[in-house]
Amino acid sequence: MVVAKQVAQAQLIKISLLISILVSLPKTIYIYNMISSGDMDFSIERIMDFLVRLLFFFLFSWLTLQLNANWAYITSKFTVLTHTIILLFANIIVLVSGLGLMEYLHPTLVGTPISRQEKGFLFFICAIVLIILFFVARILRLQIIQHENMIENERLKQQNLQNELAALKNQIDPHFLFNSLNTLTALVRDNEKACQFVKKLSFMYRYILQSSDKDLVTLKDELKFLESYTHLIGTRYRDRFIIDIDIEAKYLTAEIPPLALQLLVENAVKHNEISETNPLKVIIRAKDYSIYVENQMRPRTTLAEGTKNGLTNLKKRYFLVSKQEITLRKENNIFSVQLPLNTIP
Repeated sequence: MVVAKQVAQAQLIKISLLISILVSLPKTIYIYNMISSGDMDFSIERIMDFLVRLLFFFLFSWLTLQLNANWAYITSKFTVLTHTIILLFANIIVLVSGLGLMEYLHPTLVGTPISRQEKGFLFFICAIVLIILFFVARILRLQIIQHENMIENERLKQQNLQNELAALKNQIDPHFLFNSLNTLTALVRDNEKACQFVKKLSFMYRYILQSSDKDLVTLKDELKFLESYTHLIGTRYRDRFIIDIDIEAKYLTAEIPPLALQLLVENAVKHNEISETNPLKVIIRAKDYSIYVENQMRPRTTLAEGTKNGLTNLKKRYFLVSKQEITLRKENNIFSVQLPLNTIP
């Protein structure tokens, strides 16, 4: 359950007070002109009528704003259509209930009932005010969303700066590392598997360096990197780890954030049992310009140490660079992640 930030009550009260004064102003001017010309007597009854109407419009405006700006966004468990229908009926209930209460209390508070003509006029004014306040509430809500997005963007910028600082602190000279890997390749030249392992490791490190300043890479490049990564995993687990990739050629030019597929495969390896009796099979397929990464869930009894927020960071990074959301599903003991692809025009 996601609880939305609320619009400040002070802001709602100020707007409600302004609306009530503006709505009551024409009647106030009319009464003043009538009294000034001698056509109407100044009485307690008229003062009470004015105060009751002023209070009514204030409460009606506040309740309408509170409903459309705050209460309607307490949770996000409803779909957009359901949310809209519920909000529409709630506004109608507020309108009808408010007018009914006004009609019921007016004779008690003022001493005279509301005439049929005044009742129709009051309904018209309240309906107009409700429509106006509905859009005002939407503007207030959009301001809250924009403010929260700004805060989130600043937080992500700060986090990126911290990550860059950490990377600088732990930076290793690439030439030194590649020279070391080349030396290691020469030492294990007679061992074909070891030599292949080092070459794949060297390719992975080069890919990470080259893609570190890119927001998106082609799916073809990402799959080539994934092949090197799965080779390393396969070297460790042998036939206990299986990866099945089924991607049509038309998807290979589409774009994806770098290391996204590798993170999902790594996540499957980290959280699932891998044994002779229960080998891990990861399926990667493309459909309707989305990539689906799936595996059967067999949770490990002991998990490797980690930050435990890899998927969360991937979701944030995916949205920042592609403006799309990834989808996580757990159905029939299958864990599935859907990654929308960015198509190249």
